[in-house]
Amino acid sequence: MTSGRQLATSALAAIALVAALGTQGHAAQCGNGPGGFETWKRQFAEEAGAKGVGQTAIGALMGANYASATIAADRSQHSFSLSLEAFMAKRGAATIVSRGRSLKQSQAALFASIQQRTGVPPGPLIAIWGMETGFGSQRGNQNMLSSIATLAYDCRRPEFFTEQLYAALKLIDRGSLSGATRGSMHGEVGQTQFMPKNILAYGSGNLDVAANALSSTANFLRANGWRAGAGYQPGEANFAAIEAWNAAQVYQKAIAIMGRQIDGQ
Repeated sequence: MTSGRQLATSALAAIALVAALGTQGHAAQCGNGPGGFETWKRQFAEEAGAKGVGQTAIGALMGANYASATIAADRSQHSFSLSLEAFMAKRGAATIVSRGRSLKQSQAALFASIQQRTGVPPGPLIAIWGMETGFGSQRGNQNMLSSIATLAYDCRRPEFFTEQLYAALKLIDRGSLSGATRGSMHGEVGQTQFMPKNILAYGSGNLDVAANALSSTANFLRANGWRAGAGYQPGEANFAAIEAWNAAQVYQKAIAIMGRQIDGQ
């Protein structure tokens, strides 16, 4: 028979154990400002190390800084709320189409090879390339790891960016990226702006090289259901692959329209 004092002691011990387990399972707590970032980094580094992340990546993570510019950009993505016409004008759709047609001709062998392998025609690939980086001219100058770590710490979308952070750390351990890699505000890198998880899944070579980035983008579209010869306008079979690339409806429709114009359809 157990005494009342023993029951109370056991209950308190059980509560303490549950609390400890909860702390271990969720050690790295999200935050809404720079104040807790250094503590979060230490806690996340411990978790990452326990999951097999190597010292090279852990060291890079500990050197990451809170990216205030990334948070500001994440809170102000106003262009996606524009009308389709306004969005395309703001993003320079006419210029993208004009230059895209020229690139389709000058790099015909590259695009023919990609299409033969994946079924993806030049138009949507060139439209994505132009939309994302102005054909490689605007790839971003933010520290990739700091941007992604900041968004993994931030309470707005920690689950999504925690996955991206683990992927980035894996790529750093492999030597594919480094703590000094530069990218855009949300950690996208390369000529067509790949996030780390997509680099792991679809990346082919150095994505700062246009041919590799375009080939990797075609890999992504094919993996997301692209069918050779099918249409890619809204309501057609391949539009879903474009939807998988970017969640914003105006972006999706703009890519489809520009791609069709580049392909001369």
